[in-house]
Amino acid sequence: MDDDKVFKALGDPTRRKLLDRLCEENGQTLGQLCMNLDMARQSATQHLGILEAANLVSTVKRGREKRHFINPVPLHDIYERWVRKFETHRLTLLHDLKNELEGEWK
Repeated sequence: MDDDKVFKALGDPTRRKLLDRLCEENGQTLGQLCMNLDMARQSATQHLGILEAANLVSTVKRGREKRHFINPVPLHDIYERWVRKFETHRLTLLHDLKNELEGEWK
């Protein structure tokens, strides 16, 4: 796995939004993914190419359609390598406290 490619892919808000959309409904076409996004199909294709290079998205051709599917394995690998070792009960409590306090200010 190439961690740098995964981190680069996740570093862009548009790519994270595309992953969120695939998480909500896996197997979407380019047209479906672009719906309600303020971007041209060519831009979305470039972002999807970076996600594919990071192995976060795979595609399957079905007739004339090309469907995009999320691949959660690289995300899990990043979690295991970079997040899990820092996880403690105390950090979870701090995170919950932060969310609760921020909720009062919104």
